[in-house]
Amino acid sequence: MEPNNQDIPEMNLDKKYSTEKPITENPAKIKKEMEKTKKELERLKSFIIKKYSYTQSISVLPPQAIKRFIEEEEIPKETEKHIQLYVIVPENKLKETSKITQGIVKQIESLKYPVGHKQKIWVQVKTPIDVWENCLDSKFDLTSAIAMSFPLYDKGILGALRVAEIHKSLVLQKFEKYVVSYVIGGSLVRGEAIETSDVDVFVIINDTDVKRMPRLELKERLRGIIYQYVAEASALAGVKNKLSPQIYLLTDFWESVKDAHPVIFTFIRDGIPLYDRGTFMPWKALLKMGKLKPSPEAIDMYMSMGDNTMKRAKRALLDIVIQDIFYGVSTPSQALLMLYGLPPPNIKETVKEMRRVFVDKEKMLEKKYIDILEEIMIKYYKGYEHEKVKEVSGKEVDKLLKNAEDYMKRLKELREQIEKRAQEKTIEQIYKDIFDLLKSILGKKSQEKIIQEFEKDFVKTGKFTPQHLRILKGVVSARKEFKKGKSNPHKVDEARKNAAILINDLIEYSQRKDLISLERGRMRLKYGKNQIAELLICDEKSFLFQDKIIKKLTDKIEDSDMKEVSDAVEKQKLKQTVEINPKVFVLLKKELGEFEIVL
Repeated sequence: MEPNNQDIPEMNLDKKYSTEKPITENPAKIKKEMEKTKKELERLKSFIIKKYSYTQSISVLPPQAIKRFIEEEEIPKETEKHIQLYVIVPENKLKETSKITQGIVKQIESLKYPVGHKQKIWVQVKTPIDVWENCLDSKFDLTSAIAMSFPLYDKGILGALRVAEIHKSLVLQKFEKYVVSYVIGGSLVRGEAIETSDVDVFVIINDTDVKRMPRLELKERLRGIIYQYVAEASALAGVKNKLSPQIYLLTDFWESVKDAHPVIFTFIRDGIPLYDRGTFMPWKALLKMGKLKPSPEAIDMYMSMGDNTMKRAKRALLDIVIQDIFYGVSTPSQALLMLYGLPPPNIKETVKEMRRVFVDKEKMLEKKYIDILEEIMIKYYKGYEHEKVKEVSGKEVDKLLKNAEDYMKRLKELREQIEKRAQEKTIEQIYKDIFDLLKSILGKKSQEKIIQEFEKDFVKTGKFTPQHLRILKGVVSARKEFKKGKSNPHKVDEARKNAAILINDLIEYSQRKDLISLERGRMRLKYGKNQIAELLICDEKSFLFQDKIIKKLTDKIEDSDMKEVSDAVEKQKLKQTVEINPKVFVLLKKELGEFEIVL
Protein backbone atom coordinates (compact mmCIF):
# COMPACT_ATOMS: atom_id res chain seq x y z
CA MET A 1 0.00 0.00 0.00
CA GLU A 2 1.26 3.46 -0.84
CA PRO A 3 1.25 5.79 2.17
CA ASN A 4 -1.11 8.70 1.85
CA ASN A 5 0.38 12.14 1.72
CA GLN A 6 -1.85 13.93 4.20
CA ASP A 7 0.20 15.59 6.96
CA ILE A 8 -0.84 14.64 10.48
CA PRO A 9 0.71 16.10 13.66
CA GLU A 10 2.70 13.78 15.92
CA MET A 11 0.49 12.32 18.69
CA ASN A 12 1.27 11.11 22.22
CA LEU A 13 -1.30 8.30 22.41
CA ASP A 14 0.30 6.72 25.42
CA LYS A 15 3.06 8.11 27.56
CA LYS A 16 4.90 4.81 27.29
CA TYR A 17 5.11 5.07 23.50
CA SER A 18 5.37 8.82 23.02
CA THR A 19 7.94 10.33 20.67
CA GLU A 20 10.22 12.87 22.29
CA LYS A 21 9.89 16.50 21.10
CA PRO A 22 12.72 19.01 20.81
CA ILE A 23 12.95 21.18 23.89
CA THR A 24 12.56 24.28 21.75
CA GLU A 25 9.00 23.34 20.68
CA ASN A 26 6.07 25.11 22.32
CA PRO A 27 4.32 22.64 24.74
CA ALA A 28 0.96 24.35 24.24
CA LYS A 29 1.28 23.94 20.49
CA ILE A 30 2.20 20.27 20.86
CA LYS A 31 -0.81 19.64 23.09
CA LYS A 32 -3.10 21.37 20.61
CA GLU A 33 -1.79 19.27 17.74
CA MET A 34 -2.21 16.08 19.78
CA GLU A 35 -5.85 16.88 20.49
CA LYS A 36 -6.51 17.51 16.80
CA THR A 37 -4.90 14.21 15.88
CA LYS A 38 -6.95 12.29 18.43
CA LYS A 39 -10.16 13.78 17.06
CA GLU A 40 -9.24 12.88 13.49
CA LEU A 41 -8.35 9.32 14.49
CA GLU A 42 -11.70 9.03 16.23
CA ARG A 43 -13.41 10.15 13.02
CA LEU A 44 -11.35 7.63 11.06
CA LYS A 45 -12.21 4.87 13.56
CA SER A 46 -15.94 5.67 13.26
CA PHE A 47 -15.68 5.44 9.48
CA ILE A 48 -13.94 2.02 9.61
CA ILE A 49 -16.40 0.54 12.12
CA LYS A 50 -19.40 1.79 10.19
CA LYS A 51 -18.22 0.65 6.74
CA TYR A 52 -16.44 -2.53 7.84
CA SER A 53 -18.60 -3.61 10.80
CA TYR A 54 -16.82 -6.96 11.05
CA THR A 55 -13.58 -5.22 12.13
CA GLN A 56 -12.13 -6.91 15.22
CA SER A 57 -9.70 -4.24 16.39
CA ILE A 58 -8.08 -0.91 15.47
CA SER A 59 -4.92 0.26 17.22
CA VAL A 60 -1.83 2.42 16.86
CA LEU A 61 1.50 0.56 17.01
CA PRO A 62 4.07 1.88 19.52
CA PRO A 63 6.75 4.08 17.88
CA GLN A 64 9.54 2.07 19.55
CA ALA A 65 8.52 -1.03 17.60
CA ILE A 66 8.40 0.53 14.11
CA LYS A 67 12.05 -0.26 13.31
CA ARG A 68 11.41 -3.94 14.01
CA PHE A 69 8.49 -3.98 11.56
CA ILE A 70 10.74 -2.29 8.98
CA GLU A 71 13.46 -4.90 9.54
CA GLU A 72 10.96 -7.67 8.94
CA GLU A 73 9.76 -5.82 5.80
CA GLU A 74 6.27 -5.55 7.19
CA ILE A 75 6.31 -1.85 6.28
CA PRO A 76 8.58 0.34 4.06
CA LYS A 77 11.53 2.24 5.52
CA GLU A 78 10.04 5.62 4.61
CA THR A 79 7.09 5.06 6.97
CA GLU A 80 9.30 5.08 10.09
CA LYS A 81 7.99 8.48 11.23
CA HIS A 82 4.39 7.71 10.28
CA ILE A 83 1.56 6.85 12.66
CA GLN A 84 1.06 3.12 12.18
CA LEU A 85 -2.62 2.14 12.15
CA TYR A 86 -3.06 -1.62 12.70
CA VAL A 87 -6.48 -3.03 11.75
CA ILE A 88 -7.48 -6.68 12.35
CA VAL A 89 -10.37 -8.22 10.39
CA PRO A 90 -11.74 -11.81 10.45
CA GLU A 91 -9.93 -14.55 8.57
CA ASN A 92 -12.81 -14.94 6.09
CA LYS A 93 -12.07 -11.40 4.88
CA LEU A 94 -8.49 -12.26 3.92
CA LYS A 95 -9.11 -11.78 0.20
CA GLU A 96 -10.66 -8.38 0.86
CA THR A 97 -7.80 -6.89 2.90
CA SER A 98 -6.37 -5.00 -0.08
CA LYS A 99 -9.77 -3.51 -0.90
CA ILE A 100 -10.33 -2.59 2.76
CA THR A 101 -6.92 -0.91 2.90
CA GLN A 102 -7.68 1.15 -0.19
CA GLY A 103 -11.02 2.23 1.29
CA ILE A 104 -9.37 3.39 4.52
CA VAL A 105 -6.61 5.23 2.63
CA LYS A 106 -9.19 6.95 0.46
CA GLN A 107 -11.00 8.13 3.58
CA ILE A 108 -7.73 9.44 5.06
CA GLU A 109 -7.02 11.38 1.88
CA SER A 110 -10.47 12.97 2.03
CA LEU A 111 -9.75 14.45 5.45
CA LYS A 112 -8.63 18.10 5.42
CA TYR A 113 -5.81 19.09 7.74
CA PRO A 114 -4.17 22.44 8.43
CA VAL A 115 -1.05 23.20 6.35
CA GLY A 116 2.28 22.40 7.95
CA HIS A 117 1.60 18.98 9.51
CA LYS A 118 4.70 16.79 9.61
CA GLN A 119 3.48 13.19 9.91
CA LYS A 120 1.50 10.72 7.83
CA ILE A 121 -0.57 7.58 8.48
CA TRP A 122 0.41 4.13 7.36
CA VAL A 123 -2.37 1.52 7.45
CA GLN A 124 -1.94 -2.24 7.87
CA VAL A 125 -5.01 -4.49 7.53
CA LYS A 126 -4.35 -7.98 8.88
CA THR A 127 -6.18 -11.10 10.00
CA PRO A 128 -5.55 -13.07 13.23
CA ILE A 129 -3.63 -15.66 11.20
CA ASP A 130 -1.16 -12.94 10.16
CA VAL A 131 -0.56 -12.18 13.84
CA TRP A 132 -0.06 -15.84 14.71
CA GLU A 133 2.29 -16.35 11.75
CA ASN A 134 4.68 -13.91 13.44
CA CYS A 135 4.74 -16.18 16.48
CA LEU A 136 5.17 -19.34 14.43
CA ASP A 137 8.15 -17.65 12.72
CA SER A 138 9.55 -16.82 16.20
CA LYS A 139 8.96 -13.08 15.64
CA PHE A 140 7.63 -12.75 19.17
CA ASP A 141 8.55 -9.06 19.45
CA LEU A 142 6.20 -8.18 16.57
CA THR A 143 3.28 -9.88 18.29
CA SER A 144 4.30 -8.19 21.53
CA ALA A 145 4.19 -4.78 19.79
CA ILE A 146 0.70 -5.52 18.43
CA ALA A 147 -0.47 -6.64 21.90
CA MET A 148 0.88 -3.43 23.47
CA SER A 149 -0.43 -1.10 20.76
CA PHE A 150 -2.77 1.75 21.70
CA PRO A 151 -6.35 0.47 21.22
CA LEU A 152 -8.81 2.71 19.37
CA TYR A 153 -11.39 -0.09 19.00
CA ASP A 154 -11.41 -3.71 20.16
CA LYS A 155 -14.00 -6.48 20.21
CA GLY A 156 -11.79 -8.57 22.47
CA ILE A 157 -8.87 -10.00 20.52
CA LEU A 158 -6.50 -7.12 21.33
CA GLY A 159 -7.33 -7.08 25.04
CA ALA A 160 -6.99 -10.86 25.33
CA LEU A 161 -3.63 -10.75 23.57
CA ARG A 162 -2.49 -7.85 25.77
CA VAL A 163 -3.27 -9.56 29.09
CA ALA A 164 -1.49 -12.74 27.91
CA GLU A 165 1.54 -10.73 26.79
CA ILE A 166 1.79 -8.88 30.12
CA HIS A 167 1.41 -12.11 32.07
CA LYS A 168 4.09 -13.76 29.94
CA SER A 169 6.48 -10.83 30.62
CA LEU A 170 5.89 -11.09 34.38
CA VAL A 171 6.48 -14.84 34.35
CA LEU A 172 9.67 -14.61 32.28
CA GLN A 173 10.99 -11.72 34.34
CA LYS A 174 10.66 -13.86 37.49
CA PHE A 175 12.11 -17.17 36.27
CA GLU A 176 12.88 -17.27 32.58
CA LYS A 177 15.41 -20.05 33.24
CA TYR A 178 12.66 -22.61 33.87
CA VAL A 179 10.11 -21.61 31.21
CA VAL A 180 10.35 -23.69 28.02
CA SER A 181 7.26 -22.37 26.23
CA TYR A 182 4.44 -19.92 26.86
CA VAL A 183 1.56 -20.79 24.52
CA ILE A 184 -1.91 -19.35 23.93
CA GLY A 185 -4.94 -21.31 22.70
CA GLY A 186 -8.74 -21.43 22.76
CA SER A 187 -11.04 -18.68 21.47
CA LEU A 188 -8.17 -16.17 21.17
CA VAL A 189 -6.37 -18.31 18.59
CA ARG A 190 -9.63 -19.10 16.79
CA GLY A 191 -10.32 -15.37 16.41
CA GLU A 192 -13.49 -15.64 18.50
CA ALA A 193 -12.35 -13.73 21.59
CA ILE A 194 -14.71 -11.14 23.06
CA GLU A 195 -14.25 -8.67 25.93
CA THR A 196 -15.18 -11.26 28.57
CA SER A 197 -13.57 -14.37 27.05
CA ASP A 198 -11.27 -16.53 29.16
CA VAL A 199 -7.74 -16.54 27.80
CA ASP A 200 -6.29 -20.05 27.77
CA VAL A 201 -2.50 -20.09 28.25
CA PHE A 202 -0.15 -23.04 28.71
CA VAL A 203 3.17 -22.71 30.50
CA ILE A 204 5.66 -25.56 30.10
CA ILE A 205 8.38 -25.70 32.79
CA ASN A 206 11.73 -27.42 32.41
CA ASP A 207 12.23 -29.72 35.37
CA THR A 208 15.11 -31.78 33.95
CA ASP A 209 17.92 -29.84 35.68
CA VAL A 210 16.26 -29.51 39.10
CA LYS A 211 18.38 -31.43 41.60
CA ARG A 212 17.56 -30.18 45.08
CA MET A 213 13.79 -29.97 44.87
CA PRO A 214 11.19 -32.66 44.12
CA ARG A 215 9.54 -32.13 40.75
CA LEU A 216 6.07 -31.88 42.26
CA GLU A 217 7.21 -29.24 44.74
CA LEU A 218 8.82 -27.28 41.88
CA LYS A 219 5.60 -27.41 39.90
CA GLU A 220 3.49 -26.26 42.86
CA ARG A 221 5.83 -23.40 43.72
CA LEU A 222 5.95 -22.12 40.16
CA ARG A 223 2.22 -22.64 39.76
CA GLY A 224 1.57 -20.49 42.83
CA ILE A 225 3.68 -17.63 41.52
CA ILE A 226 2.26 -17.89 37.99
CA TYR A 227 -1.30 -17.77 39.32
CA GLN A 228 -0.42 -14.77 41.49
CA TYR A 229 0.51 -12.86 38.35
CA VAL A 230 -2.95 -13.42 36.79
CA ALA A 231 -4.67 -10.62 38.75
CA GLU A 232 -1.70 -8.29 38.29
CA ALA A 233 -1.68 -8.83 34.52
CA SER A 234 -5.45 -8.24 34.27
CA ALA A 235 -5.12 -4.99 36.22
CA LEU A 236 -2.21 -3.76 34.10
CA ALA A 237 -3.99 -4.68 30.87
CA GLY A 238 -7.19 -2.95 31.97
CA VAL A 239 -9.42 -5.64 30.45
CA LYS A 240 -12.21 -7.95 31.63
CA ASN A 241 -10.64 -11.05 30.10
CA LYS A 242 -9.65 -13.67 32.66
CA LEU A 243 -6.48 -15.70 32.24
CA SER A 244 -6.78 -19.46 32.67
CA PRO A 245 -3.20 -20.82 32.95
CA GLN A 246 -2.35 -24.52 32.69
CA ILE A 247 1.05 -25.51 34.09
CA TYR A 248 2.96 -28.55 32.76
CA LEU A 249 6.32 -30.01 33.69
CA LEU A 250 8.39 -30.82 30.63
CA THR A 251 8.80 -34.48 31.58
CA ASP A 252 5.06 -34.88 32.21
CA PHE A 253 4.34 -33.15 28.93
CA TRP A 254 6.56 -35.59 27.01
CA GLU A 255 4.82 -38.46 28.80
CA SER A 256 1.44 -37.15 27.60
CA VAL A 257 2.76 -36.79 24.06
CA LYS A 258 4.07 -40.38 24.17
CA ASP A 259 0.69 -41.64 25.41
CA ALA A 260 -1.10 -39.63 22.72
CA HIS A 261 -3.20 -37.67 25.19
CA PRO A 262 -5.94 -35.96 23.11
CA VAL A 263 -5.78 -32.69 25.07
CA ILE A 264 -2.04 -32.39 24.49
CA PHE A 265 -2.37 -33.26 20.79
CA THR A 266 -5.02 -30.54 20.42
CA PHE A 267 -2.84 -28.10 22.35
CA ILE A 268 0.16 -28.74 20.07
CA ARG A 269 -1.97 -28.59 16.92
CA ASP A 270 -3.83 -25.34 17.72
CA GLY A 271 -1.54 -23.55 20.19
CA ILE A 272 0.43 -20.40 19.28
CA PRO A 273 3.67 -19.70 21.18
CA LEU A 274 4.22 -16.20 22.56
CA TYR A 275 7.57 -17.47 23.81
CA ASP A 276 9.49 -20.63 22.91
CA ARG A 277 13.01 -21.88 23.49
CA GLY A 278 13.03 -24.19 20.49
CA THR A 279 10.77 -26.84 21.98
CA PHE A 280 7.15 -26.18 21.06
CA MET A 281 7.72 -25.50 17.34
CA PRO A 282 9.51 -28.86 16.78
CA TRP A 283 6.56 -30.61 18.43
CA LYS A 284 4.20 -28.75 16.15
CA ALA A 285 6.26 -29.65 13.08
CA LEU A 286 6.46 -33.33 14.09
CA LEU A 287 2.71 -33.46 14.59
CA LYS A 288 2.11 -31.83 11.21
CA MET A 289 4.40 -34.36 9.53
CA GLY A 290 2.60 -37.24 11.26
CA LYS A 291 5.66 -38.15 13.34
CA LEU A 292 3.88 -37.91 16.67
CA LYS A 293 2.03 -41.20 16.69
CA PRO A 294 0.34 -42.92 19.58
CA SER A 295 1.95 -46.12 20.85
CA PRO A 296 0.09 -49.48 20.74
CA GLU A 297 -0.26 -49.25 24.51
CA ALA A 298 -1.91 -45.83 24.19
CA ILE A 299 -4.31 -47.15 21.55
CA ASP A 300 -5.24 -50.08 23.80
CA MET A 301 -5.73 -47.69 26.70
CA TYR A 302 -8.08 -45.41 24.77
CA MET A 303 -9.97 -48.36 23.33
CA SER A 304 -10.54 -49.71 26.83
CA MET A 305 -11.68 -46.27 27.91
CA GLY A 306 -14.55 -46.65 25.45
CA ASP A 307 -15.73 -49.82 27.18
CA ASN A 308 -15.33 -48.19 30.58
CA THR A 309 -17.27 -45.17 29.38
CA MET A 310 -20.20 -47.35 28.33
CA LYS A 311 -20.18 -49.07 31.71
CA ARG A 312 -20.10 -45.70 33.47
CA ALA A 313 -22.94 -44.44 31.26
CA LYS A 314 -25.11 -47.45 32.14
CA ARG A 315 -24.23 -47.04 35.78
CA ALA A 316 -25.11 -43.35 35.58
CA LEU A 317 -28.54 -44.19 34.13
CA LEU A 318 -29.16 -46.63 36.95
CA ASP A 319 -28.01 -44.04 39.50
CA ILE A 320 -30.54 -41.56 38.09
CA VAL A 321 -33.34 -44.04 38.74
CA ILE A 322 -32.11 -45.41 42.08
CA GLN A 323 -31.03 -42.12 43.57
CA ASP A 324 -32.57 -39.09 41.90
CA ILE A 325 -35.95 -40.36 40.66
CA PHE A 326 -36.52 -42.61 43.70
CA TYR A 327 -35.85 -39.86 46.25
CA GLY A 328 -37.65 -37.37 44.02
CA VAL A 329 -40.96 -39.22 44.58
CA SER A 330 -40.46 -41.01 47.92
CA THR A 331 -39.48 -38.05 50.09
CA PRO A 332 -42.38 -35.78 49.01
CA SER A 333 -44.76 -38.71 49.51
CA GLN A 334 -43.56 -39.12 53.08
CA ALA A 335 -43.90 -35.36 53.57
CA LEU A 336 -47.58 -35.44 52.56
CA LEU A 337 -48.26 -38.33 54.93
CA MET A 338 -46.71 -36.25 57.71
CA LEU A 339 -48.80 -33.25 56.63
CA TYR A 340 -51.86 -35.47 56.91
CA GLY A 341 -50.85 -36.18 60.52
CA LEU A 342 -49.09 -39.54 60.30
CA PRO A 343 -45.52 -40.32 61.38
CA PRO A 344 -43.10 -40.68 58.44
CA PRO A 345 -43.28 -44.28 57.19
CA ASN A 346 -40.33 -46.35 55.97
CA ILE A 347 -39.79 -47.11 52.28
CA LYS A 348 -41.84 -50.31 52.31
CA GLU A 349 -44.81 -48.67 53.99
CA THR A 350 -44.87 -45.45 51.96
CA VAL A 351 -46.66 -46.93 48.93
CA LYS A 352 -49.04 -48.87 51.17
CA GLU A 353 -49.90 -45.82 53.29
CA MET A 354 -50.31 -43.51 50.29
CA ARG A 355 -52.84 -45.97 48.82
CA ARG A 356 -54.65 -46.55 52.12
CA VAL A 357 -54.96 -42.90 53.12
CA PHE A 358 -55.32 -40.90 49.93
CA VAL A 359 -56.87 -43.43 47.52
CA ASP A 360 -59.01 -45.75 49.64
CA LYS A 361 -59.90 -43.62 52.66
CA GLU A 362 -59.94 -39.98 51.57
CA LYS A 363 -60.56 -40.51 47.83
CA MET A 364 -58.21 -37.60 47.15
CA LEU A 365 -55.71 -39.30 44.81
CA GLU A 366 -56.19 -41.29 41.61
CA LYS A 367 -54.93 -44.88 41.49
CA LYS A 368 -52.66 -44.29 38.48
CA TYR A 369 -50.37 -42.13 40.61
CA ILE A 370 -49.94 -44.90 43.16
CA ASP A 371 -49.04 -47.18 40.24
CA ILE A 372 -46.27 -44.72 39.28
CA LEU A 373 -45.00 -44.62 42.85
CA GLU A 374 -45.10 -48.40 43.15
CA GLU A 375 -43.21 -48.90 39.88
CA ILE A 376 -40.38 -46.57 40.95
CA MET A 377 -40.13 -47.65 44.58
CA ILE A 378 -40.90 -51.36 44.38
CA LYS A 379 -40.08 -52.55 40.87
CA TYR A 380 -36.90 -50.50 40.37
CA TYR A 381 -35.59 -49.53 43.80
CA LYS A 382 -36.41 -52.78 45.58
CA GLY A 383 -35.51 -54.68 42.41
CA TYR A 384 -32.08 -53.04 42.51
CA GLU A 385 -31.67 -53.90 46.21
CA HIS A 386 -32.45 -57.55 45.49
CA GLU A 387 -30.21 -57.50 42.37
CA LYS A 388 -33.15 -58.12 40.03
CA VAL A 389 -32.56 -54.79 38.27
CA LYS A 390 -28.93 -54.40 37.14
CA GLU A 391 -29.28 -51.84 34.36
CA VAL A 392 -31.87 -49.61 32.73
CA SER A 393 -32.17 -48.20 29.23
CA GLY A 394 -32.36 -44.57 28.29
CA LYS A 395 -35.93 -45.16 27.13
CA GLU A 396 -36.87 -46.46 30.58
CA VAL A 397 -35.24 -43.46 32.25
CA ASP A 398 -37.16 -41.07 29.97
CA LYS A 399 -40.43 -42.82 30.83
CA LEU A 400 -39.73 -42.82 34.56
CA LEU A 401 -38.73 -39.16 34.48
CA LYS A 402 -41.95 -38.25 32.70
CA ASN A 403 -44.02 -40.29 35.17
CA ALA A 404 -42.13 -38.78 38.13
CA GLU A 405 -42.83 -35.27 36.83
CA ASP A 406 -46.56 -36.06 36.48
CA TYR A 407 -46.58 -37.59 39.98
CA MET A 408 -44.87 -34.56 41.54
CA LYS A 409 -47.26 -32.19 39.80
CA ARG A 410 -50.21 -34.14 41.22
CA LEU A 411 -48.61 -34.23 44.68
CA LYS A 412 -48.41 -30.44 44.71
CA GLU A 413 -52.15 -30.33 44.00
CA LEU A 414 -52.73 -32.94 46.71
CA ARG A 415 -50.80 -30.82 49.18
CA GLU A 416 -53.13 -27.91 48.49
CA GLN A 417 -56.12 -30.19 49.07
CA ILE A 418 -54.70 -31.47 52.38
CA GLU A 419 -53.80 -27.96 53.55
CA LYS A 420 -57.26 -26.70 52.64
CA ARG A 421 -58.83 -29.50 54.64
CA ALA A 422 -56.48 -28.83 57.54
CA GLN A 423 -57.40 -25.14 57.40
CA GLU A 424 -61.07 -26.05 57.49
CA LYS A 425 -60.53 -28.23 60.58
CA THR A 426 -58.47 -25.48 62.18
CA ILE A 427 -60.99 -22.69 61.65
CA GLU A 428 -63.90 -24.90 62.75
CA GLN A 429 -62.04 -26.04 65.86
CA ILE A 430 -61.08 -22.55 67.05
CA TYR A 431 -64.62 -21.31 66.30
CA LYS A 432 -66.09 -24.16 68.38
CA ASP A 433 -63.62 -23.66 71.25
CA ILE A 434 -64.35 -19.94 71.51
CA PHE A 435 -68.13 -20.19 71.33
CA ASP A 436 -68.25 -23.15 73.74
CA LEU A 437 -66.46 -20.99 76.30
CA LEU A 438 -68.69 -18.01 75.60
CA LYS A 439 -71.82 -20.18 75.96
CA SER A 440 -70.58 -21.48 79.32
CA ILE A 441 -70.34 -17.85 80.44
CA LEU A 442 -73.32 -16.26 78.69
CA GLY A 443 -75.58 -19.27 78.19
CA LYS A 444 -76.77 -20.93 75.00
CA LYS A 445 -77.57 -18.16 72.53
CA SER A 446 -77.14 -17.47 68.81
CA GLN A 447 -73.81 -16.32 67.40
CA GLU A 448 -75.08 -12.79 66.82
CA LYS A 449 -76.58 -12.55 70.34
CA ILE A 450 -73.37 -13.84 71.95
CA ILE A 451 -71.25 -11.25 70.09
CA GLN A 452 -73.67 -8.46 71.07
CA GLU A 453 -73.69 -9.42 74.76
CA PHE A 454 -69.94 -9.96 74.83
CA GLU A 455 -69.44 -6.43 73.50
CA LYS A 456 -72.05 -4.85 75.77
CA ASP A 457 -71.48 -6.72 79.06
CA PHE A 458 -67.77 -7.56 78.88
CA VAL A 459 -65.92 -5.21 76.51
CA LYS A 460 -67.70 -1.97 77.33
CA THR A 461 -67.55 -2.77 81.06
CA GLY A 462 -63.78 -3.31 80.86
CA LYS A 463 -63.76 -7.02 81.67
CA PHE A 464 -62.31 -7.67 78.19
CA THR A 465 -60.48 -5.34 75.77
CA PRO A 466 -61.51 -4.14 72.26
CA GLN A 467 -58.75 -6.43 70.95
CA HIS A 468 -60.68 -9.45 72.25
CA LEU A 469 -63.75 -8.28 70.32
CA ARG A 470 -61.68 -7.82 67.12
CA ILE A 471 -60.27 -11.33 67.50
CA LEU A 472 -63.77 -12.76 67.98
CA LYS A 473 -65.10 -11.02 64.89
CA GLY A 474 -61.93 -12.00 62.92
CA VAL A 475 -62.51 -15.71 63.65
CA VAL A 476 -66.16 -15.42 62.60
CA SER A 477 -65.13 -13.58 59.39
CA ALA A 478 -62.39 -16.11 58.51
CA ARG A 479 -64.84 -19.01 59.00
CA LYS A 480 -67.47 -17.30 56.88
CA GLU A 481 -65.03 -16.64 54.01
CA PHE A 482 -63.72 -20.19 54.16
CA LYS A 483 -67.26 -21.59 53.86
CA LYS A 484 -67.74 -19.44 50.74
CA GLY A 485 -64.66 -21.06 49.18
CA LYS A 486 -62.44 -18.02 49.67
CA SER A 487 -59.62 -19.96 51.30
CA ASN A 488 -56.88 -17.73 52.67
CA PRO A 489 -54.16 -19.67 54.54
CA HIS A 490 -52.61 -16.49 55.94
CA LYS A 491 -55.93 -15.27 57.34
CA VAL A 492 -56.67 -18.68 58.87
CA ASP A 493 -53.21 -18.80 60.45
CA GLU A 494 -53.61 -15.28 61.79
CA ALA A 495 -57.04 -16.18 63.23
CA ARG A 496 -55.52 -19.28 64.86
CA LYS A 497 -52.72 -17.28 66.52
CA ASN A 498 -55.08 -14.54 67.74
CA ALA A 499 -57.70 -17.04 68.90
CA ALA A 500 -55.20 -18.50 71.35
CA ILE A 501 -55.13 -15.12 73.14
CA LEU A 502 -58.93 -14.93 73.39
CA ILE A 503 -59.33 -18.59 74.42
CA ASN A 504 -56.73 -18.30 77.20
CA ASP A 505 -58.37 -15.13 78.57
CA LEU A 506 -61.86 -16.67 78.39
CA ILE A 507 -60.66 -19.77 80.27
CA GLU A 508 -59.02 -17.60 82.92
CA TYR A 509 -62.19 -15.52 83.29
CA SER A 510 -64.34 -18.67 83.55
CA GLN A 511 -62.03 -20.13 86.20
CA ARG A 512 -62.10 -16.90 88.20
CA LYS A 513 -65.89 -16.86 87.99
CA ASP A 514 -66.10 -20.49 89.17
CA LEU A 515 -63.69 -19.78 91.98
CA ILE A 516 -65.68 -16.78 93.15
CA SER A 517 -68.87 -18.81 92.95
CA LEU A 518 -67.31 -21.60 94.99
CA GLU A 519 -65.78 -19.22 97.55
CA ARG A 520 -69.23 -17.85 98.31
CA GLY A 521 -70.27 -21.28 99.59
CA ARG A 522 -67.00 -22.20 101.31
CA MET A 523 -66.58 -21.72 105.08
CA ARG A 524 -63.97 -22.64 107.69
CA LEU A 525 -65.32 -23.93 110.98
CA LYS A 526 -63.56 -23.99 114.36
CA TYR A 527 -64.81 -26.50 116.92
CA GLY A 528 -63.66 -28.50 119.93
CA LYS A 529 -60.09 -27.79 121.01
CA ASN A 530 -58.96 -25.62 118.07
CA GLN A 531 -60.02 -28.19 115.50
CA ILE A 532 -60.72 -26.99 111.94
CA ALA A 533 -63.25 -28.30 109.43
CA GLU A 534 -64.47 -26.98 106.07
CA LEU A 535 -68.00 -26.59 104.83
CA LEU A 536 -68.85 -26.45 101.10
CA ILE A 537 -72.42 -25.29 100.46
CA CYS A 538 -74.20 -26.11 97.20
CA ASP A 539 -77.90 -25.53 96.55
CA GLU A 540 -79.03 -29.11 96.95
CA LYS A 541 -76.25 -30.48 99.12
CA SER A 542 -73.54 -29.32 101.49
CA PHE A 543 -70.35 -31.17 102.32
CA LEU A 544 -68.35 -31.30 105.53
CA PHE A 545 -64.61 -32.00 105.31
CA GLN A 546 -62.97 -33.31 108.51
CA ASP A 547 -59.43 -34.50 108.00
CA LYS A 548 -59.87 -37.11 105.23
CA ILE A 549 -63.55 -37.73 105.94
CA ILE A 550 -66.27 -36.29 103.66
CA LYS A 551 -69.86 -36.13 104.83
CA LYS A 552 -72.98 -34.99 102.97
CA LEU A 553 -75.53 -32.76 104.76
CA THR A 554 -79.07 -32.70 103.38
CA ASP A 555 -81.90 -33.48 105.81
CA LYS A 556 -79.49 -35.75 107.52
CA ILE A 557 -75.75 -36.51 107.69
CA GLU A 558 -74.37 -39.24 105.41
CA ASP A 559 -70.97 -40.42 104.22
CA SER A 560 -69.90 -39.11 100.76
CA ASP A 561 -66.90 -39.06 98.36
CA MET A 562 -65.08 -36.70 95.95
CA LYS A 563 -67.10 -37.82 92.92
CA GLU A 564 -70.30 -36.65 94.52
CA VAL A 565 -68.61 -33.41 95.55
CA SER A 566 -67.39 -32.81 91.98
CA ASP A 567 -70.82 -33.42 90.48
CA ALA A 568 -72.40 -30.96 92.92
CA VAL A 569 -69.74 -28.34 92.19
CA GLU A 570 -70.29 -28.63 88.41
CA LYS A 571 -74.00 -28.01 88.85
CA GLN A 572 -73.27 -25.07 91.14
CA LYS A 573 -71.05 -23.43 88.50
CA LEU A 574 -74.12 -22.76 86.34
CA LYS A 575 -75.69 -20.62 89.10
CA GLN A 576 -74.66 -17.12 90.07
CA THR A 577 -75.81 -17.31 93.74
CA VAL A 578 -75.60 -19.74 96.65
CA GLU A 579 -78.67 -20.43 98.82
CA ILE A 580 -77.96 -21.75 102.34
CA ASN A 581 -80.44 -24.17 103.93
CA PRO A 582 -80.74 -23.29 107.71
CA LYS A 583 -81.02 -27.00 108.53
CA VAL A 584 -77.31 -27.32 107.65
CA PHE A 585 -76.27 -25.44 110.77
CA VAL A 586 -78.52 -27.58 112.98
CA LEU A 587 -76.88 -30.70 111.55
CA LEU A 588 -73.41 -29.16 112.02
CA LYS A 589 -74.08 -28.46 115.72
CA LYS A 590 -75.29 -31.99 116.15
CA GLU A 591 -72.10 -33.31 114.43
CA LEU A 592 -69.48 -30.90 115.81
CA GLY A 593 -70.98 -29.50 118.92
CA GLU A 594 -70.38 -25.82 119.49
CA PHE A 595 -68.54 -24.22 116.52
CA GLU A 596 -67.78 -20.83 115.04
CA ILE A 597 -67.18 -19.61 111.45
CA VAL A 598 -63.66 -18.24 110.96
CA LEU A 599 -61.98 -16.51 107.98
